[in-house]
Amino acid sequence: MRLQKELGPPPKASSEAVSRSMKSNRAKNTSPEVELRSALSKAGIRGYRLHLKDVPGRPDIAFPKHRVAVFINGCYWHRCPECNLQIPKTHQAFWKKKFELNQKRDKRKAEEAKASGWLVLTIWEHEVKKDLTGCVTRIKRVL
Repeated sequence: MRLQKELGPPPKASSEAVSRSMKSNRAKNTSPEVELRSALSKAGIRGYRLHLKDVPGRPDIAFPKHRVAVFINGCYWHRCPECNLQIPKTHQAFWKKKFELNQKRDKRKAEEAKASGWLVLTIWEHEVKKDLTGCVTRIKRVL
């Protein structure tokens, strides 16, 4: 809600297809999250909790025993530094501001978790797609 106050109402979608696509985006249990959790389970890594409210930033995956918080960021919405994805051509000012606020929120959430004694890992959507085993190994290493 705080983000919407800063941004104002979202612009009207340029087409019905765009509207449907935007409405289908989820905040929790995204494909990369589900895929990574499945791989963690297959690797025998258990003891994690999902979207824990008492951990700053509500990480996608949290290992309370080890105080490890894992944020799985979608490359588009969180502006992956490697993917360099385009900003929509319509309503560019709105989208630039939205992405900027998303990045500020991500940084704040990670800093709050670190300040509370949590080790923070950020895993990008493209990493899950390209190297799922490597993502599991990164998590395993810090546990």
